[in-house]
Amino acid sequence: MMIKLIAIDLDGSLLDDNKNLPKDFWEAADKLFQKKINIVIASGRPFHNISSVFDPIKDKIYFACDNGSYVVHANEELLVNQLDPASIKGFVEISRPIENVYPVLCSKHVAYIENTEEVFTSQALKYYQEYKVVEDLTKVDDIILKISLCDLAGSETNSYPFYKQFENDFKVAVAGAIWLDITNIDGSKGTAIKTIQERLKVSSEETLVFGDYLNDMDMIQNAGYSYAMKNAHPEILKAAKYITELDNNNGGVTHTIKQLIDLS
Repeated sequence: MMIKLIAIDLDGSLLDDNKNLPKDFWEAADKLFQKKINIVIASGRPFHNISSVFDPIKDKIYFACDNGSYVVHANEELLVNQLDPASIKGFVEISRPIENVYPVLCSKHVAYIENTEEVFTSQALKYYQEYKVVEDLTKVDDIILKISLCDLAGSETNSYPFYKQFENDFKVAVAGAIWLDITNIDGSKGTAIKTIQERLKVSSEETLVFGDYLNDMDMIQNAGYSYAMKNAHPEILKAAKYITELDNNNGGVTHTIKQLIDLS
């Protein structure tokens, strides 16, 4: 087995439900770097949030942020996939009458929100520590990579049906129980991984990926070694070639890596 690139989803995969890394992650990462194996953290989270989690090694890791719409390595931008203003305006306006839905516009370094109700901010500010409150999201002038809808009624059944019609032209991904993410059609974790593979001259057959939710689908489908977390969404369990023995709360990612790669 020749693995040169490992791409890992964050929430529900590498992190446990309390948002903690596995205790053996840092040692495993160091040994992977020694073996010249590259690590990609592929998440729906923004760059400022993800990089803070991995601060000691942030210049060694590739970050596929905002579901792959923004790829960064060692302060170098490798991919910026910007939504057009007209589409942003339309998506925001569709969200307004949907009950329990709060839109977030995600730029490179800050998130924009309109609403400051605690029921919403208690969820959103877990991931968007850098944010600005504005009166009207449709008038934001910035490079927007992704629209996230915080759907407190359940994204898969409440808001997704309103946006399913756009799937031929945009990537509409159920990113979590209460999150629906919209990016350009090629703004995905799969595209981000391909960008990194091309840069490093690594093939899909030399790539190992881990994911748990629907926004991981094209990443899962395009890797030689694709693992669904034991706790993954049923569709990801079906799509992946393999399933981890342990779930995210028991270090399923690092456990599997150690089974596949000699880190002694």
